[in-house]
Amino acid sequence: MEKLMEFFYTQTEPSFLKDAHTFAENCVPYVEISVINNPDDVIKNVLSGIPCLMVEGFTECLAFDMRTYPQRGTSEPEDDKVLRGSKDGFVETVIFNSALIRRRIRDTNFITKAMTVGRESKTDIIVCYMDNRVDHSLLHKLIDRIKGLQIDSLSMNQQSLIEAMYQSKWLNPFPKVKYTERPDVAAAVCLKGNIVILVDNSPSALLIPTSIFDVLEEADDYYFPPITGTYIRIARYLITISSVLLTPIWLLCLQNPDYVPEVFRFVLQTEPIHIPIFWQLIIIEIGIDGLRLAALHTPSSLTSALGIIGAIAFSQFAIDAGWFTTASTLYMAFVTIANYSQPNYELGYSLKYIRVLLLTLTYALNLIGFIAGLVIIFILLLTNKTISGKSYLYPLIPFKPKELVKKLTRIRMNQ
Repeated sequence: MEKLMEFFYTQTEPSFLKDAHTFAENCVPYVEISVINNPDDVIKNVLSGIPCLMVEGFTECLAFDMRTYPQRGTSEPEDDKVLRGSKDGFVETVIFNSALIRRRIRDTNFITKAMTVGRESKTDIIVCYMDNRVDHSLLHKLIDRIKGLQIDSLSMNQQSLIEAMYQSKWLNPFPKVKYTERPDVAAAVCLKGNIVILVDNSPSALLIPTSIFDVLEEADDYYFPPITGTYIRIARYLITISSVLLTPIWLLCLQNPDYVPEVFRFVLQTEPIHIPIFWQLIIIEIGIDGLRLAALHTPSSLTSALGIIGAIAFSQFAIDAGWFTTASTLYMAFVTIANYSQPNYELGYSLKYIRVLLLTLTYALNLIGFIAGLVIIFILLLTNKTISGKSYLYPLIPFKPKELVKKLTRIRMNQ
């Protein structure tokens, strides 16, 4: 600011003082400058840390974006870790986040469109996309929805934004969008023709549109050779399905021991049961969530001790006390670990909800309840639409064989 004022006092010629545009083009040795004539825009800029210059005789105001932003280092995200690949991650400053994507896409077709949302917060939002690949009808609908929002603030960043944009799409438990804290993932999504939304004060990006196969994808799939990436992806799919079906199928076997083949009869319960197996599984489900929440709010220096105490309390001590059986503890331990085999936190809770639903129906109605639960789960997946209104099961429904192969396997990238 001092350098600019010094230049104005010493270098400005009277002939350039006709209007704000002439003055800005000839007398301002700075790049990030805009000419504004709306008093509300002047107030918004000043409150956002942008100095505004008013000159006697000008009908417009000059705004200089000289802001510097406090930020933490772009370290590797805690939730999206990879064995290989880049170790940088998004931060809470939206300008730097867009720069991290731009660093990976040096093409004129990569567009970043900035907007503000919230009457009071005036939160900065950046929509990123490839102009030559994006679905422009979806893009225009998305931008129109963002511009048409009439809310006070985005108190919870992206979640507040997406719920305000689509208020009637949240009864189905499956996630409608995917979040990532990795710039390389956001750049890859843009190059596929999808849309990335960055919200200021949030260290993650919204990826739109998202199907169930997109949610299950992980960056590590692409940092290994195709055959290894394919194995990792298929293993993740199988483990995710097992995390939903394992305990309901076991409960169904206990309720119908005569139908269990001889080779699988080892799964039948031989220990004395003091609490019904169904209630054991429900109690452990809730107890594991309690341990997870406790670990989240426990100081890092005590997290390890809490985990050890919790593991002992829900294993040998609980078995010795007669609360749980060895088999129920083992199966729930597998289910808990399997939930972390896929990277999406929201999907993990969605799988928990449908697993409990399937357990409840199986316990109440036996085989009929198990089949009814599978039908309900399929209906939830079938009726759950992406933000763009397309099928959540694409490319399985509608069936696109080539696209389905790309989702199920990790093919070689020709780029």
